[in-house]
Amino acid sequence: MAESGTPVDATTVGSATVETIASSATVDTIAINDEFAIENLFSLQGKTALVTGGSSGLGLIMAKGLLRNGARVIIASRKQQRCDAALSELQAIGDCEALAADLTKSEDRARLIEFIDQQFAGLSVLINNAGANWGASFEDYPDEGFSKVMDINLNAVFSLSRDLIPLLEASASPQDPARIINIGSMDGIHVPIVQRVPTFAYSASKAALHHLTRSMAIDLAPKHITVNAVAPGFFESRMTDYVFEHFKQDIEDDCPLHRVGQPEEIVGIIAYLASRAGAYTNGTVIPVDGGTSISKGRRPWTD
Repeated sequence: MAESGTPVDATTVGSATVETIASSATVDTIAINDEFAIENLFSLQGKTALVTGGSSGLGLIMAKGLLRNGARVIIASRKQQRCDAALSELQAIGDCEALAADLTKSEDRARLIEFIDQQFAGLSVLINNAGANWGASFEDYPDEGFSKVMDINLNAVFSLSRDLIPLLEASASPQDPARIINIGSMDGIHVPIVQRVPTFAYSASKAALHHLTRSMAIDLAPKHITVNAVAPGFFESRMTDYVFEHFKQDIEDDCPLHRVGQPEEIVGIIAYLASRAGAYTNGTVIPVDGGTSISKGRRPWTD
């Protein structure tokens, strides 16, 4: 053994020691590689996720993506028939349950929460996706329409998230927080004009949801619950059927990438936010819109 203070070069180290050092370095490298491997970073194995509005459109796409990546999924939607149709499709992929519930009603929220508690005793991921829209001119926009959209898109998100805190806390830890993912919209970032018919309540509700996300993120972080929002652009769904039929070319012209979103592009951001890869992301609003919300685009119909 070298005396204290004596430099040690490679020639003074025994071969067994060299092998030990090399072996240790290999183990460390493997450990790092395992941590960085996509299948570990983005795995949702062991997680339980609730997707509201999960029987159709983006909600159904997100539910499929969660199941494909190992999560157990509960979908909630107002209509039992749609829940049943979606459930038959989703159970072919993985472990999924469905419950018909109107989340603007406290009794329906309570029934949903009791179901999750009895079946799973905790909740890892809440995706607040249920939404509604209403289009009309400013002069003709009804109070009923404005209130309905705000109730579904904003008020119900707040109420359901608040009521689910105990179940989210039960699944949360400092290194693997529970996640709330609010589905906002690029229309909460810019003023939409491509569909020609104003949607005042929808844009206002989504802008409010984005800021609610930030407020919730600060308040819930000490409970080890992160809160983020995704702001999708145009994807094919029941809500976009009309504008795609009449204005799809204009929508593509308005987007710097000159196309609409694909299903895997929304699944990717959800998998990131719900997995270990997104555990340190909190209070963000992430646009998934091809750059539409920050671009003037090409709008020949306004010339």
